Amino acid sequence: MSEINFKEITINLSEDRTIIELSKIIQPFQSEIYLRKLLRGNPIEVNLKSFLGLITMNLQNGDLITVKAVGKDSEEAVQAVVGYLTQV
Repeated sequence: MSEINFKEITINLSEDRTIIELSKIIQPFQSEIYLRKLLRGNPIEVNLKSFLGLITMNLQNGDLITVKAVGKDSEEAVQAVVGYLTQV
């Protein structure tokens, strides 16, 4: 049975952190990892392993997003993504 974990956060990234680095961090996880954000009033959810999806989200500091992971290592996956997106 797959576990589902999620956490709502506000993005707070220093300028030297990139989405490419985030992609490398999530590669070891078996879980599917999603980011959800309101974009022009509409909810958009993308698979974090989809580089094109991430570009579409146009993440910026101050954005309120939900990080969700589904799978055996979902709790660790959410923690890794939250840690990356909220540290300056």
